Amino acid sequence: MSDPSPVIDDLCRESEQLDALVGELAPERWALATPAPRWTVAHQIAHLAWTDRSALLAATDPAAFAREVEKAMASPHGFVDEGADRGAALPPHQLLAEWRAGRRALEKALRAAPAGTRFPWYGPPMSVASMATGRLMETWAHGQDIADTLRVTRPPTDRLRHVVRIGVRARDFAFGTRGLTPPAEEFRVELTAPSSGESWTYGPEDAAQRVTGPALDFCLLVTQRAHRADLAVRAEGPDADRWLDIAQAFAGPPGTGRAPKGAAG
Repeated sequence: MSDPSPVIDDLCRESEQLDALVGELAPERWALATPAPRWTVAHQIAHLAWTDRSALLAATDPAAFAREVEKAMASPHGFVDEGADRGAALPPHQLLAEWRAGRRALEKALRAAPAGTRFPWYGPPMSVASMATGRLMETWAHGQDIADTLRVTRPPTDRLRHVVRIGVRARDFAFGTRGLTPPAEEFRVELTAPSSGESWTYGPEDAAQRVTGPALDFCLLVTQRAHRADLAVRAEGPDADRWLDIAQAFAGPPGTGRAPKGAAG
C-alpha cells in the first residue's frame, strides 16, 4: 500500500465507532465480564490503550520501545495481561481519556512518518500502513468482545477489508506457529463484502483449494471471536479445511478460540 492515509482514516473511524459504544457507559458496566477469559470491558479498552502507547513509542522513540520489548521478553506469557490489568485498575473516566489521547497521538505520528518508514515491533518491523492495519484489526476485534458483552449488534462495514487482508496474509504463520508445514500452493479466497456485496478475492483463480463465505464471518474466524461451527465460511480441499481450524490474524502463540454456541460451559 503506497499511501497509508486511507487505512489511517479507517482506523480513526473504527476507533470512533468503539468510542461511541463505551463513551457513555456507567462506571459499573466497565466491570462486566467479556468473552475473553478474565477480561472485563475495562481490560479490553486498557489493552487497546496499552498497544497504542507501544505503537507510539515504536514510531517516535525506538530506544524506549526496545526497552519495552525487553520487558515483554522477560514475561512472554504474561506481559499482555499485565498491561491490561494496569489499565483496567484505573477509574473508567481516566482510562477512557488515556485511550483517546493515546490513539490521537498515534494517528498524528503515523501521518507524519516519511514515506517508506518502517517501525520496530514485537515481530518483524512494520510499515506505516501495516501498523495502522494492525491497530484497526485489534480495535475491531476487541470492540467485538465489548459489543457481544453489551448485546449490541454492530453493522459491519467495508473497513473489514483490512482485517481480511491480514487474515489471508497470516495463513502460513498460522500453520508455522503450531509447528505445521504451510501448504506449498496458494489458496483462492473469495469473500462477500458486507456493505457493497462485491467479491473480495485473493490468490489464483484456478487454485485447487479455496475458502469462501461472508467477509464478516471470515474476520470473526481469523480474530478467533467465533467458532468455525457458527460461521458460514467454507473450505474446499484438505489444507484449506485445516486452515479454517487454526486461522489467526494476530501475532503470538495460538489462541484458544471460542467454544461453539450452545457448548457446555
